[in-house]
Amino acid sequence: MDLSSFLLPASALAPAALMLIAAMLPHAGSAREASLWTRFSLLSGAALLCALASLGLHHILVPPSPGASSMQWLPWLAVGSLGAVLAVLVQFLGTVIAVFSSRYLQGEAGQARYVTALSGVLAAVHLLLLADHWLLLIAAWALVGVALQHLLCFYPDRPFALLAVHKKRIADRLADALLICAAALAWWAAGSGSLSDLRQHLAQDGVSVPLQLSAVCLVLAVILRTALLPVHGWLIQVMEAPTPVSALLHAGVVNLGGFVLIRFAPLLEAVPAARWLLVAFGLGTALLAGLVMLTRISIKVRLAWSTVAQMGFMLLECGLGLYTLAALHLVGHSLYKAHAFLSASTVVHTNKLQMMRGSAAPSVRSLVAAPVLAAALVGLIQALLPAAGWPWWWSGVLALAWSPLLWSPARHDGEAGRAWWSLVAGLSMVSGLTMAALVAHALPFGLTDAPLHAAGLVALAGMALMYLCLVTLQLHPQGLAVWRRWSYAGFYVDELYTRLALRLWPTRWTAGTAAPEGRAMAGAVAVAAPR
Repeated sequence: MDLSSFLLPASALAPAALMLIAAMLPHAGSAREASLWTRFSLLSGAALLCALASLGLHHILVPPSPGASSMQWLPWLAVGSLGAVLAVLVQFLGTVIAVFSSRYLQGEAGQARYVTALSGVLAAVHLLLLADHWLLLIAAWALVGVALQHLLCFYPDRPFALLAVHKKRIADRLADALLICAAALAWWAAGSGSLSDLRQHLAQDGVSVPLQLSAVCLVLAVILRTALLPVHGWLIQVMEAPTPVSALLHAGVVNLGGFVLIRFAPLLEAVPAARWLLVAFGLGTALLAGLVMLTRISIKVRLAWSTVAQMGFMLLECGLGLYTLAALHLVGHSLYKAHAFLSASTVVHTNKLQMMRGSAAPSVRSLVAAPVLAAALVGLIQALLPAAGWPWWWSGVLALAWSPLLWSPARHDGEAGRAWWSLVAGLSMVSGLTMAALVAHALPFGLTDAPLHAAGLVALAGMALMYLCLVTLQLHPQGLAVWRRWSYAGFYVDELYTRLALRLWPTRWTAGTAAPEGRAMAGAVAVAAPR
């Protein structure tokens, strides 16, 4: 084995190894908290450098083509283009979140436990990104959940934190069972637990009934792990955890479902039923969570509902076969949510100033013209850059999503200039977003899209429905009282899941007390949920 083939696996494994060492730091002696954070920062910085080295070596050694997007160098491990990029992203966010945490938790008890859990999460995520075998993938994803549980329950005396972790644990165990079923079926059909062997089997022999069932089990497991409806409630209630934990969860951990689906793209493409499941759950989650978010006032709760909607949108992209866009969505959402949570205090101040200034309602003309202008602009830019394009119906989805940027306030005497400047600014933002998306779509991720056009039309219709709801709220802001009440309560989907979960698996409502009856807890949750 030459030096280059040794450096790539060594640099790829180094971040996971360094984070495992960091997890053992609190148990190595009675170091002070400041010293503990300093040592963790040094190890985390070294892990980030190793991840960057792995990305550079992979770019040099592996051609950026769909057929050679990964290099397998051990039976259960492989370095992929997207995995190498995400390893850098994960370690960068982990380093930033750790620096923030060291200040955020000053004076708090249990910081050593926090460092151990944070390091464990990062190490498990790195192993998941390298997994090329069913068993390693299942074990790494389960370890992510186990380590994350200790962060979510950092304040063990908060009832909603305990409830959220209990609900997440149930969803995770169901997902583990489904992943094991998917692995067993795929192993039986392909004769191997290797993911590379599975791709070769699909290319040579096609898809069989066991592989179709495996794909469906995989999709259901990802839906459970990615907090889509109806098991999304725990993601809202973990706002009881420290803010940097929320940043880690929303910016990194919950996005892993998109990466797993992209890894299994050849299997999904061969099983339309699995893709339609993703489209149905993804689109439904994006629409319902988007509507609920409009009625929430709390900054962190709005961000949580936004994550639920974005996860639905990401899984929708995977179901539609737009894997490159799903990968870009994953990276962009991670960076945005990390910044949003870590700067939540400034967001509160900014929103307060906006509420004090007030905002004029958009004109009816702009509400109607915005999607037409956005569609024309996106279509024109795509026509000028056809090499990095996507299906036409996705241009319609983006146009509807960006249409609110073109809304302008109703004109009054002397304010015509303000409306025109608002329109020019909106057109500039839509143009910039479209060109940025097209350029990023051409990045060498080594992914091949497989659009499902019939499902794309369904997604376009769903986005049109969402836009109509937004327009209705703008035209009748004080009306729709019944809808607002249902939307504020999340359409009571989580309450149904909570009642069922607590009836089948009762748990402690508060730390240090006997487990109450599941029915009593469910009633308490139903009363307290719309917070």
